[in-house]
This record gives sequence, structure tokens and C-alpha cells, in this order.
Amino acid sequence: MSTFSVVLLTAVPSHLGATGIGAFVKVDGRECLLRTVELFLNRDNVKQIQLVVTPESMEESKRKYGAHLGFSGVKLLAGGPNWIDQIAAAGQNISAECSHVILHDAARPAVAYADIDALMAEAAKRPAVALSTDLRGGLAELDESGKPIEFHPPQKFQQVVTPWAMRRDRFVEIAKTKRDLAAGELTLLRSSQLNLRVGAASDAGMVKTMIAMLPKPKIRAADNPFEEAQW
Repeated sequence: MSTFSVVLLTAVPSHLGATGIGAFVKVDGRECLLRTVELFLNRDNVKQIQLVVTPESMEESKRKYGAHLGFSGVKLLAGGPNWIDQIAAAGQNISAECSHVILHDAARPAVAYADIDALMAEAAKRPAVALSTDLRGGLAELDESGKPIEFHPPQKFQQVVTPWAMRRDRFVEIAKTKRDLAAGELTLLRSSQLNLRVGAASDAGMVKTMIAMLPKPKIRAADNPFEEAQW
């Protein structure tokens, strides 16, 4: 069975068209990054979780979230300021018992548990897998002045979202070289369109609604009475 190290990044994945540092935005009273961590807790095949914050936010993050993260076995790291810099910071600490790494944007807490299950299953067959979503409408190609010059049907494109999963050795190589995966290396796995990213506080209400709409995961019985109250 594949085993996973989860790397959660708070830097903005600008190469995926994202903007705004939303990992620290509160959704229904709790920061996105804490909600995102919960997606990967209590999974038998997840052996390690790392959360990477920028060096300048490390002390505040320790003060605010250190106790919660430590209680759940989540390691807090400093790295940045960019996405690839945070990958490099996490790459130095990937557990040797993990065969694969899951890479996820900590500003995306509305991910269906079934989509994560499917990603893990597909990762055992492919070198690298990413979740993707269908576009809701067509696209217009623009020239340099912003004038539309051609229309493209939505079926021709997919929006790439996170999480991604890849072999441990490939992730470590990316961390060392700071060269991200090329598009051709990825297998895209269609997933729920509820997987929205929080870019600013104005997104919190919509993402709260998306989380409420997600199918509820099957609850595993707690191993001890303290596990139920970890948050």
C-alpha cells in the first residue's frame, strides 16, 4: 500500500493563476490552514503532515497554531516566500517510510474526501497526479490589447487545482532543483467543482457554503477519548 507525506503550503501558487494569501483567512471562525490540515488527519496511509509558513509569519503561527498542530502530529516549518521555496523547505524532511508525497495549497479547505481517496489510489499507478475541475463556460483568447480574437470551448481545457500526488523521489528532486513539474508529467483526475481557493476574506462565505455541500466522510471511531477533541 502506498504511504503518504502531506505537504501543505501557505505561499501563493501563482503558476496556477492563484492570488491572495488565503491560508490565514478564517472560514466560519477557523483559519483555512487548520481546516485544510483536517482533510488528511485520521488516514492510516498518511504517515507525515508538514505545514510550511513564511519565515516572517513563523513566530505568530507557532503562537496561534503550535499547540493544535503539535497535538495532531503536524510539523510546522518555515520556508518561502515563494511556492517553490516552501517545497524546498519541506523536501528536506520527507519521511523515509513514505512512498509518495501529496502537495496541497493550504488555502483550499473544500476538497471532497472521495477526491483525496481517488488521488491516493491513482498515485499508486502514475508518477504524478493532479486534481482538476471542468470549466463552467467558454474561454476567449485575447490579443495584447485585450481584444478577443478567438473563442475556445470549455471541453478543451481543465482547471488544475490541488492536491497533487507524486512519487517521493520525484518530489525530493523538485525540492532540490527548485524546478516544478512540467504539465506533461501530470495525469489529471477530474474532481468536484466545490474545490474553491480562498484568496481573500471576501471568499470566506462562499467557501463555507462549499464545505457544507461536500459529502460527509465516514467517521472512524476515535482510538482514544482525546482524539475527538483535537481541535
